[in-house]
Amino acid sequence: MSDELQKHRAKKSLGQNFLKDQNICRKIVDAIDPTENDFIIEIGPGRGALTEFLVETGARKLVALEMDDELARRLDERWPHLEVIRMDALKFPWESLNEGPCKIIGNLPYNVGSKLIWDIVSRVQTLERAVFMVQHEVATRLTAEPGCKAFGGLTAWVNNFCTTTYLFKVPPTVFRPQPKVDSAVVRFTPLPVEKWPAAPDRLSELIKILFQQRRKQISTILKKRWNQSIEEWFESEGISPKIRPENLTPKQFSSLSERL
Repeated sequence: MSDELQKHRAKKSLGQNFLKDQNICRKIVDAIDPTENDFIIEIGPGRGALTEFLVETGARKLVALEMDDELARRLDERWPHLEVIRMDALKFPWESLNEGPCKIIGNLPYNVGSKLIWDIVSRVQTLERAVFMVQHEVATRLTAEPGCKAFGGLTAWVNNFCTTTYLFKVPPTVFRPQPKVDSAVVRFTPLPVEKWPAAPDRLSELIKILFQQRRKQISTILKKRWNQSIEEWFESEGISPKIRPENLTPKQFSSLSERL
């Protein structure tokens, strides 16, 4: 990695924590199963810790989204054939990725990781695989099973578009500056688009309604919206409307949302 990139100081305002352990970096890149035919997008390359290994894969197209102007310039100079896009990944038009299968990878800032994942899994129809490092607590939520405390709105949403796999924990000591909590790496494998929710807007609405009052029974939360169709849905599923939101499966969230 170039000296210029290494000298760059982390900016707290951008949630920057730079990876410095090459073994961890290689494991993260290997998890995306890169090949020479791949189109890979990296979110927040920072000093290029993952980028260095991504470049070595010989992927046919490699794009980096970096909102720090100084880092973007230095990455451009270090790897001229790397396509560096200077912008906030939250504002990237994910639906525009339609030129064929793509893979997305990144060490995501803690403050925007969940929002980015929410958008990417539901908007990139050409996604082949994604691997993200996130705060450990978020990783446990992303991979939680129905009925457990960690299962939440993010779990219900993401698992209607992807299957998620918890890969490994990453300690604070491999970052500079060191965060105060553990991180973890999660792999996302998309479901076929034809199995995606028929009404994603309704699903999103239902998830937000239910998990804003997650300690209450579903029948209580939906009292003002209750109708015969919802009543019949619970009967057909063979479950009580008195259960709490975390006891529904992701697919049950999707089918129930269509009855609202």
